[in-house]
Amino acid sequence: MKIDNAPAARPHTGLGAADIVYVEQVEAGLTRFLAVYASRRPPRVGPVRSARESDVELLRQFGRPALAYSGVRSDLKGFLRDAPLHALPPERAPDAYVRDPGRPAPHNLYLRPERALAAAPDAGPARDVGFRFGAAPPGGRRAAEHTVRFPAARHAFTWSAPDARWLVTLDGAAARTTDGGRVGAATVVVQYVTVRPSAFEDRGGSVTPYTETVGSGTALVLRDGRAHEARWSRPSAAAGTSFTTPSGTPLAFAPGPVWVVLAPR
Repeated sequence: MKIDNAPAARPHTGLGAADIVYVEQVEAGLTRFLAVYASRRPPRVGPVRSARESDVELLRQFGRPALAYSGVRSDLKGFLRDAPLHALPPERAPDAYVRDPGRPAPHNLYLRPERALAAAPDAGPARDVGFRFGAAPPGGRRAAEHTVRFPAARHAFTWSAPDARWLVTLDGAAARTTDGGRVGAATVVVQYVTVRPSAFEDRGGSVTPYTETVGSGTALVLRDGRAHEARWSRPSAAAGTSFTTPSGTPLAFAPGPVWVVLAPR
């Protein structure tokens, strides 16, 4: 599902239960999350926001997932409808969405995942998207913290040995959820990609970025308090994304949640 990450959208709900969280650049240099839920489905997740063109390319490696989002530009509605996924905006699954009257719109729309999936009974199960999990690779350098900067957003990850997690900080404030405390991940992948202008703009005239996730490039994999230089490869939209050491050996992630920060090259 597509999750809002504007300051007014915080603290999030249900974000800590995601198996994978992709961080994507959107208009005006801000970021949003594309969160993937397979092993756990919290009662409520959000706030929900609109989908983007590059979400479709990113999700093709998952087969035919259900995608929950709050809306999309009119010229993208047909594109999403014809994409290899089950599109679940509020008009297709009205019983799955609820507004929180205590929050300002548009940062107050939440999803009930079980009701959303009931509206997409043919959604595909979890599948191999190229990630590998296991023992830490040799080498790497000690890393207590790593920060990724976007034009108007800053994401920092701090290693916590007691939690065996990289704790997430958003724009200088600790990321917490309303239902699960501090947000963290066993593995953080900083995947350097091409972020280019798309042919679309938002209502304010800001150009929508397009994040290219098919191809290859460099990455930085954070796990167990160390940073490992890596390479990523995704030969086609239907293929998964593999991560290797610079010498070509598969690079295993630590078991647990993964955050993938799609950072501009």
